[in-house]
Amino acid sequence: MDIRTPRPADPAARERLTEALVATGREDRTAFRALYSLTSAKLFGVILRICNDRQAAEEVLSDVYLTIWKRAGAYEPGRASPISWLATIARNRAIDWRRSVARTPSTPLDEAPDIADDRPSAIDTIVADESARQLHLCLDALDEKQRVAIRTAFFDGLTYAELAERQAVPLGTMKSWVRRGLLRLKECLNDAA
Repeated sequence: MDIRTPRPADPAARERLTEALVATGREDRTAFRALYSLTSAKLFGVILRICNDRQAAEEVLSDVYLTIWKRAGAYEPGRASPISWLATIARNRAIDWRRSVARTPSTPLDEAPDIADDRPSAIDTIVADESARQLHLCLDALDEKQRVAIRTAFFDGLTYAELAERQAVPLGTMKSWVRRGLLRLKECLNDAA
């Protein structure tokens, strides 16, 4: 599947998800169960891609839903699609986990088993969202260095330091590329709305 050609969005599905998220913000447990049912596979895919460890991804997913329960009241349907809002929380928690593991010394394994996951990748899942098409159009409008940095940071979960090292540029330069790229991206998405 070409990541720039998203599948058509299902407005009814988005509406159900929005309603479940808004009701969760009012501490509706039934809505929270429905929200979990509708999104857990997608969010798990986002987290697993960043953590690259199934057990850790399951733990992070639990933390993500605890955060969603606490913060759902802050969700504003007009500002972001519900899956984008939820995926951002999942991505940030997974990156936090990855950073904490990087600080903790670990014992290397002689042979790590490959973990097969037949679920759609995080990119395929998010691309299915109706806003993905516009996002990719706006990303394509960025300078190549900004576009590559933002895509790598958000889709592969790399930190500024990892991006700077990969591109062989100073950390401040990488932060500037990402910041300027995100500002241009925000302007483009606001103009499209």
